Amino acid sequence: MSKKVAIIASNGGLFDAYKVFNIATAAAATDQEVAIFFTFEGLNLIHKEAYQQLPMPEGKEHFAEGFAKANIPSIPELVAMAQELGVTFIGCQMTMDVMGLEKEQFIEGVEVGGAVTFLRFAKDADITLTF
Repeated sequence: MSKKVAIIASNGGLFDAYKVFNIATAAAATDQEVAIFFTFEGLNLIHKEAYQQLPMPEGKEHFAEGFAKANIPSIPELVAMAQELGVTFIGCQMTMDVMGLEKEQFIEGVEVGGAVTFLRFAKDADITLTF
């Protein structure tokens, strides 16, 4: 039986995205079942337009050069890797309703569901993380 990793992505900046997708891809690459629940600003991480230009935290612009020198994949590349590894993406229906967002505004492969959808997965997760 594989281990399960449940991740809540509730923040939408560049550093948040790297944390979420780094952990998700590492877990999936080591044969763990992974689901990410994207809520509030975390929806930016899977929004077709927003995820391509996530903001660098103010005062941290110098990290851009470090990412380039270290040959770190972009967020769209990490998203694709996560999907290829079988990571489940769940967009929060309630937050989408509140923000007036539609499923079509998100990348392909996103499941739309509520907290109950995520909790079904997370109830027996071995690891639960929030970013």
